Amino acid sequence: MARRCELSGKAVQSGNNVSHAHNKTRRRFLPNLCSVNLHSEVLDERVNLRISAHALRSVEHRGGLDAYLGKARDGDLSTRALRLKRRIAKAQAVSA
Repeated sequence: MARRCELSGKAVQSGNNVSHAHNKTRRRFLPNLCSVNLHSEVLDERVNLRISAHALRSVEHRGGLDAYLGKARDGDLSTRALRLKRRIAKAQAVSA
């Protein structure tokens, strides 16, 4: 499983460990990924996603999964999240 957030696209970064003597060795910065169940009000179902803690805070700030996906860029989303975004948009168009 890739270490990438399904909503924000945050992924593994690399950098250096720097010692007191200023020796540099390579290291990896891993995103803080959480497996969560988010509720879509439009589809009236729960969706299991693996997202970063930062993305979870952003979802809550925007007012839920539907609002977050409505404003999210397609390039940042995983294929599952993009499919979900299109299903939500289609359901909103039918109900309107």
